[in-house]
Amino acid sequence: MATMGYTIDGDVITISVAGRVDSTNASALELEIQGALASKRYAEAVLDCDELEYISSAGLRVVLRLAKSVGRLHISNASSAVYEVFEMTGFTEMFDVSKAYRRISVEGCEVIGQGANGKVYRIDPETIVKVYLNPDSLPEIRRERELARTAFVRGVPTAIPYDVVRVGEGYGSVFELLNAKSYAKLLIAGEKTVDEISRMSVDLLKIIHGTLVDANSMPSMRDVALGWAQYLVDYLPAEQGQKLVSLVEAVPEDLHMMHGDYHIKNVMVQNGESLLIDMDTLCHGHPVFELASMYNAYVGFGLTDHSIIENFMGIPFETSEALWNTMLRLYLDDADEATVRSVEEKAIVVGLMRMMRRAIRRGGMEDEQGRAQIKACESRLCELLGRVDTLVF
Repeated sequence: MATMGYTIDGDVITISVAGRVDSTNASALELEIQGALASKRYAEAVLDCDELEYISSAGLRVVLRLAKSVGRLHISNASSAVYEVFEMTGFTEMFDVSKAYRRISVEGCEVIGQGANGKVYRIDPETIVKVYLNPDSLPEIRRERELARTAFVRGVPTAIPYDVVRVGEGYGSVFELLNAKSYAKLLIAGEKTVDEISRMSVDLLKIIHGTLVDANSMPSMRDVALGWAQYLVDYLPAEQGQKLVSLVEAVPEDLHMMHGDYHIKNVMVQNGESLLIDMDTLCHGHPVFELASMYNAYVGFGLTDHSIIENFMGIPFETSEALWNTMLRLYLDDADEATVRSVEEKAIVVGLMRMMRRAIRRGGMEDEQGRAQIKACESRLCELLGRVDTLVF
C-alpha cells in the first residue's frame, strides 16, 4: 500500500510518498500525483521519500513521468534500500537524489561544549554530535564542514565531522573523538591547572593565528566588527560612536586564521592532541578580534552578573578571570604589565562593542537586566574610548 500527500510553496511542489510502491498500486499513485500537478506546471518538484519503504520498476516509471511534468525534480530522504534502487537504475545520474539522515537522540547526553550556533553532546565514549540551534541548518553544516576542512589541510588540528544526522526537528554533525575531554572538563576534574590549560590554549591559538588563508575562503572579522561599530553609532554619544568606527576602519586587513569563538569548551584533547571543534565561526583577521571574543567568554559576559560566566563555563568567575589574564600574558610572550594592560583594553573595546550590540538586538532595552548590561557596556566603552587610540598591537 502507498499513500501520497503534497504541499505547495510558490513554484515548488513537495510530494511525499509513504509505504510500498509496486505494480499493484503504481497506476493509482500516478493518478493522485497528476491530480496534484493539474493546476499548473511547477518549476520544481521535490519527491520526499522519508517514509517510502520500497519502490519497484513500475514505481520508477511513475517517477520518470513526474520528472517530465515539472521543470526540475529533486528526490530527497531516500533510505539506504531505496537509494540503492535509484543508484542501480541510474536515477542518481539523472536527478538530484539525497539520502535520508540517520536519526539520533541526545536526551540524557552530557553537554561538553556550546557555541553561538549550537551545543555539543557526547552520545557515547567514541562519538560527539554538534546539534545546531537553527532547525534549517543544512547550509550552516555544509559551510562548517568546508571551514573545518580548510583548517585541517592547512595544518590546524581540527576534528572533522563524518556524518550528518537528524536530532529531533533539527540537524547535527557527528565527530569521532574517542574518550576525548574538553579543556573545561580537564580543568574542572583537576587533571590540569589554570596555568597548564592556559599554556595549552595559547600554544594552539598561535598555530591558528600563524596560519594564512585565502581571502575568499572564510569571512573577514574586520568587516564583521565594522558592522558592529556602525550599528552602535545611534546608541553612543556622537564623538565616541564615530571614534569607534574610525578605530575599526584603521585595523589593517589580515589573512591570518582566527577561530572566532575560542574558549576552553571548544577544544578537545584526544590521546594528548588538542583538537578544535565548533568551527562555524572560523574567519580571518587581526588577533585583537580573537582576543575580544576570548575576553567576552571568560570575563565580559559576566560584567553585570558573574553567574552568567559560571553557568556557561562551569567554573567560578575568579577561575575564568584567571584563565583570561594568564592566557593574555602568555600570548604576549610575558610582555611587561603596561603592554599587557594596553592590549587588554584594545580587546575590551571590541568585546564591549560586540556585547552591547548583541544585547540591544536581543531586546535588552525592554527589560531591567538587559538595560543594566547595555548601560554598563556603554559606560565602560566610553571610558576606554577616551584613551584608546588604536586597536592594533
